[in-house]
Amino acid sequence: MKKLVLLVVFITLTTTSNAQENEIGFFIGGSNYVGDIGKEYYIFPNEIMGGVLFKKNVNPRFALRASFTYASIKADDADASNTGRNLRGVNFSNSIKELAVGIEFNYWEYNISDRRMTKTPYLLFELAAFNYKVVDEEVAPQEYNYKSKTSFAIPFGIGFKSQLVEDFTFAIELRARYTFVDNIDYNNPEIESLNFGNPDSNDWYMFSGITFTYSFGRPPCYARPF
Repeated sequence: MKKLVLLVVFITLTTTSNAQENEIGFFIGGSNYVGDIGKEYYIFPNEIMGGVLFKKNVNPRFALRASFTYASIKADDADASNTGRNLRGVNFSNSIKELAVGIEFNYWEYNISDRRMTKTPYLLFELAAFNYKVVDEEVAPQEYNYKSKTSFAIPFGIGFKSQLVEDFTFAIELRARYTFVDNIDYNNPEIESLNFGNPDSNDWYMFSGITFTYSFGRPPCYARPF
């Protein structure tokens, strides 16, 4: 499955490489988990995340993008406003390595080759594969063996991007990830000490931060002169 995801990314990055303007960059910010442990807010970054990004501007309204993100996540029932969670007292920490591909839809036409089109809000729709740790077995009371697992998420987000100077741009971005698993927090119904929460509610994780990119390659055919 990992090889299939990498193949999709390669095709996305190479299909129109001779005709479009490219962007490469990095992002940094905060991450948080939303699930059965700790606070129940969707946006409260309490750990660090960062990664790299490649974009291909197809036209002034659409851009293809691929990204790799590394994020730490943690949660503690001691921080929850829910009394039941406070009394339970569970906490965890995990890490996520995510590969995502998708599109940006620009609210306004965007093209840094034209000074009239250098900023816009945008929507983000992606597909993602992510790797994380799960509990494999309990070897002694409160002591566990872990293993690595890969699953999938449906990411979406919003942002605002603008030219910074010449070929450099920046964006402020919020990305939400709905997953198809309920064990990012090590929940495991086969282990009594880790059987908690709502089994019908899957986990989420969130990214919020700032992106910086550098544009390169010849201007796309839709570019207007200054």
